[in-house]
Amino acid sequence: MFTLGIILQVAANFAIAELGAAIGASIAAVAAAFGIGKIGSSAMESIARQPEAAGDIRSNMIVAAALIEGVAFFAIVVCFLILFI
Repeated sequence: MFTLGIILQVAANFAIAELGAAIGASIAAVAAAFGIGKIGSSAMESIARQPEAAGDIRSNMIVAAALIEGVAFFAIVVCFLILFI
């Protein structure tokens, strides 16, 4: 059974791994930006419909945006590991 370290070492030997890592990092960044934008847009629409729930909506929006940023950061770190290992 392959472990992540072995897969990363094998992938680092190929020149195409660098291209794949660059594409993966860019896709992760664009997807995170799209997701956070969608959350912000939906939150503003919700606050416009129910101004009394603005505090709850805002706090839920911040938590969701932080989770998306965490996943994007993890994806970018994995891509950098492929590049530099």
